[in-house]
Amino acid sequence: MGPVYHCHCCFSSEPRVLPLLCYMILKFLKSPDGGCLIDNKEPLKESAEAIREIAKEKDLADALEEGGCDLETVRNIVQGRQLPAHLRAKVWKIALNVVGKGDSLASWDGSLDLPEQSIVHKDCQELIDQLSVPEEEKSVLLLDIESVITFYCKSRNVKYSSCLGWIYLLKPLVHLHLTRSDLYNCFYAIMNKFIPRDCFMKGRPFHLFRLLLQYHEPGLCSFLDTKKMTPDSYALNWLGSLFSYYCSAEVTQAIWDGYLQQADPFFIYFLMLIILVNAKDIIIAQESDKEEMIKFLETSPANLDIEDIEDLFSLAQYYCSKTPASFRKGNSSLFGSSLLGLKDDDTDLSQALCLAVSVSEILQANQQQGEGVRFFVVDCRPAEQYNAGHLSTAFHLDSDLMLQNPSEFAQSVKSLLEAQKQSIESGSIAGGEHLCFMGSGREEEDMYMNMVLAHFLQKNKEYVSIAKGGFMALQQHLADINVEGPENGYGHWIASTSGSRSSINSSVDGDSPNGSSDGKGVKSLVNKMTVALKTKSVNVKEKVISFIENTSTPVDRHVSSSDRVGKPYRGVKPVFSIGDEEEYDTDEIDSSSMSDDDRKEVVNIQTWTNKPDVKYNFPCNEVKENGHMFPSHLLVTATHMYCLREIPSRKGLAYIQSRQALNSVVKITSKKKHPELITFKYGNSNTSGIEILAVERYLIPNAGDATKAIKQQIMKVLDALES
Repeated sequence: MGPVYHCHCCFSSEPRVLPLLCYMILKFLKSPDGGCLIDNKEPLKESAEAIREIAKEKDLADALEEGGCDLETVRNIVQGRQLPAHLRAKVWKIALNVVGKGDSLASWDGSLDLPEQSIVHKDCQELIDQLSVPEEEKSVLLLDIESVITFYCKSRNVKYSSCLGWIYLLKPLVHLHLTRSDLYNCFYAIMNKFIPRDCFMKGRPFHLFRLLLQYHEPGLCSFLDTKKMTPDSYALNWLGSLFSYYCSAEVTQAIWDGYLQQADPFFIYFLMLIILVNAKDIIIAQESDKEEMIKFLETSPANLDIEDIEDLFSLAQYYCSKTPASFRKGNSSLFGSSLLGLKDDDTDLSQALCLAVSVSEILQANQQQGEGVRFFVVDCRPAEQYNAGHLSTAFHLDSDLMLQNPSEFAQSVKSLLEAQKQSIESGSIAGGEHLCFMGSGREEEDMYMNMVLAHFLQKNKEYVSIAKGGFMALQQHLADINVEGPENGYGHWIASTSGSRSSINSSVDGDSPNGSSDGKGVKSLVNKMTVALKTKSVNVKEKVISFIENTSTPVDRHVSSSDRVGKPYRGVKPVFSIGDEEEYDTDEIDSSSMSDDDRKEVVNIQTWTNKPDVKYNFPCNEVKENGHMFPSHLLVTATHMYCLREIPSRKGLAYIQSRQALNSVVKITSKKKHPELITFKYGNSNTSGIEILAVERYLIPNAGDATKAIKQQIMKVLDALES
């Protein structure tokens, strides 16, 4: 072999490539008039890039030709770039792990006899008509596509429907000119690995996408929520077709090139997120109606050009790096084997207030160095629980303050944000730009933490999450990973400021005599800034509300104008009782969540409050079970109570959220610690007892005056019914 020459453009020393490289260099050095462009560096850069692409293409072709090439080898060569058209089929088969797979259709008799076969045939024919296929090949290709869909339906026991979008998944595969066997295997692999379960309207994948959007773009998420534009209304075909529904064939192939190389089914969520964020300014500025906005969003992927794909993936990678790993791990059952999907999910994502993060990730994240998600943990339990034992990196924010002492709560929030800022600047392992709220893990106690969470979300604070399972899950996790016992492993994670040891273990987190602390210690900054909050008991004078009896157990009473105790009304007349609410009845109906704002009547607040039949108007906040609060007005007439929920985007207007007859009120309850949080229960009584039909909760300033007035109106209604 002759001497080896080195090309300084592409650092290639391959003798076979050198003549081509020299030709390319000479080509780019020639100007249109035949002169030399040696002084112009731009053509040199272009030539170098072109040469690198040629070299990479040859390397990929050689690796595929040699056999045994795996996805990691492909990634190292291609590095996320678009694949050469003539090599795409081989690479996609490797990425989908179908190389060498047998013919799954071999045992099938080929019968095209599904009940919905005519629909299958029609859709397949429409796909063929869209393709540039020679006339003599159309019938064979039509049979291949129809066979793939038919056999998939039969083998998976699935009923075909055009809205499933399978035709759009097959379209990019058809361009690869695969055999029928490979076409089926690739389609099956995509359906199994990259299309999530429940990919339909109101399905779990779209609730998860909303949580991701809220985590990164809470303002945009809130805007879309206000407009009632849920992700499934505009992104159903994004996710169900992996963008092939709207994108051109060339753009779809480029997206799939990168997506299949990622081998991460969740990466589609970040591509969707970037498309949505890219349209943010247009979305917010638009004044068109809801349907037009949904149409604009739905078709926005059609605007992607081939030049946009590299930036699309780069931005998606950035957002991916800023997302907790629990986003994937906690929802892994959405993708993959059907056996894994049989496990029941214990979380209803449609009711999730925000993204949940596992306690194991919280502990691991703040130990790692360099880039990545780091959490600033906010412990929202009552002061006595926090003092008894807490995560040593956690900042304390007593959620009870939000109702008991709003001004002190506001000051605590300022301290929290300042502590977060300083902990990040100082490089403390307690620092992190991602806020993670931790409760006790007991639903009835964490109701108030949810209100705090909702407060931050309503302020459009990004990177807000909740510790899944709360402090109880943390305790259990630490116990599970330290089989030798707390004294030999995890004591440094749990701190106590009450002088007693926590239920697991606590190394007391007090200051050293000289006020210094170990640079790696987690107690210094955060604990110093929260010491006043965690040791100070909040003295809030209990308000006495005459008709609400705050006792340790609920007191059910039948009430009339003479306050007859124990005497039931005749027949099925309504029963009104008052008592303390020690816990929420989560299994009862929340009537305010049952209606759709699109169908609610919109009214002018001032016009309604000035109506002659409105006796009382109490400004308040409607409180949902998940802690969300909505500014509202309770209007009381002679016979009914109305809730008008303010519309944030339309000042002075409100939805009629609920309309309840006063004679249907069967119980009014409050919390001892939070007398301004009032629960109304509606229903009727019969011979078998009281049937609760609806539950509404309100945070009412001066609740004593409000409930007294409402009680008086109820008494009048009851007296009128008796007479």
